Amino acid sequence: MTTDASARAIKPELLRTYTEDFNKDRANLIAADAAVSAGVLKAATDYRGVRALPRDFSIELKQGSITNQERSGRCWMFASLNTLRYELMHRWNLEDFEFSETYLFFWDAMEKSNTYLENVLRTLDEPTDSRLFEAINWGPSDDGGWWQMFAALVNKYGLVPKSAYPESENSRNSDDFKQYLNSKLREFAAELRRRSAAGAGEDELRTLKDEYMGTVYRICAVSLGEPPEKFDFFARTKDDDEDDKKCDGKDESCKREDKSDAKACKCDKNKDKTGKDERPQIREIGITPLEFYKKYVPVDVNDFATLANAPLKSRPFNRRYRIRFSANVVEAGDMEFVNVPLDVFKKAALDQLTAGHPIWFACDCTQFALRKDGFFDQSVVRVDQLFGTEFTGDKAHGLEYGDSPSNHAMTFTGVNLGEDGKPNRWKVENSWGKDAGKDGYYVMSDAWFDRYVTELIIRKEYLDDATRALLTTEPVEIDPWQPLTRRCR
Repeated sequence: MTTDASARAIKPELLRTYTEDFNKDRANLIAADAAVSAGVLKAATDYRGVRALPRDFSIELKQGSITNQERSGRCWMFASLNTLRYELMHRWNLEDFEFSETYLFFWDAMEKSNTYLENVLRTLDEPTDSRLFEAINWGPSDDGGWWQMFAALVNKYGLVPKSAYPESENSRNSDDFKQYLNSKLREFAAELRRRSAAGAGEDELRTLKDEYMGTVYRICAVSLGEPPEKFDFFARTKDDDEDDKKCDGKDESCKREDKSDAKACKCDKNKDKTGKDERPQIREIGITPLEFYKKYVPVDVNDFATLANAPLKSRPFNRRYRIRFSANVVEAGDMEFVNVPLDVFKKAALDQLTAGHPIWFACDCTQFALRKDGFFDQSVVRVDQLFGTEFTGDKAHGLEYGDSPSNHAMTFTGVNLGEDGKPNRWKVENSWGKDAGKDGYYVMSDAWFDRYVTELIIRKEYLDDATRALLTTEPVEIDPWQPLTRRCR
């Protein structure tokens, strides 16, 4: 376009028109008073939308205590571990349990650093301002990730309970740790490229990379502490003994006036009481993380598939895709997903929840969401009414223009089915602590699910035959595409 600067500028006469129109409408003045005083989200909250999303669900899973990723971008890791701990708790009859998120965080930092340097070696001929190298160099060891990154870490390093490797200040608040780790990695990348340009061969460069990884290990160990090679594990199972339940007085042996013989009353909780905890114990001495994972986690992380619902012309449905340069563990290979229509996507989620298993999912948690109150629904956050304009972008628009990329992972632990058998709201377990939402849980409308949920991790047994068959087809390779582009905390 060749129009001059005056034609491109905001014209004073238009500004006068804008302000006159604004002040003519009483609704604008009321909206401004509310938004300026309380903020956009509070001013836009619709109580009718809130009342339309009650927090009860026809299908609901019993989960452990709410977890908290705090000031870190480990949502994908927390959601993954929350999915597995549910299975472990119910397999071993535990009241509660939490895995160590810091353990996998340590190894994720190590593996991402190694993969970044390997990707630098793969792209030595790329200019630093090429789109590919910019994607590789964006966040060498940043926090974000996907389920498949989690699975790669578990396959290689196993899992440990939180007691064996607790949180540290740099896992709770990871910015400083990752800032300087990334800075050092980029220095290493520049030196590898400089040495290559000076004529260094592959063997020399890889030897140098191995030396660099020693520095990476030191940074990680200083920041998080070294991870355990072996650990002790102790837990008590829930007490389900019928004799220990509260006496209801119905047993004939409990109706005697003289109860001097306590053992005669079958439901007398006071019999032989010593204060000693008699619940069955689980005890392991010197178990390794891989042994712990294989013995105590009753599911295989490889028995899951990534389903996406991305209605883009560039990503036709019913195909398998592989994202280049997306691995965190280099030998595990790049991440993959199957893109399916919404009806297939949602049916897989319903089938898995109905069968009694939670679901890892990713979405844009910032759109039409109330973080403090725990709602995901466009009918609750009426910014359209507040601003006097409709927001009409659909799912394809949000993905294509980067308006609603996946930036947070959570876990579905319930769903409510209407009289027609279709879902109308979903129960969401978050990892922002118990003070976010309602005791750590959120409620999501089904319409919000359709618009903003883009990835599901589904056990292969709950895929339909056609979708399961896609897992063995030749994948279409696509350029780097990071679905967790922003870290929601």
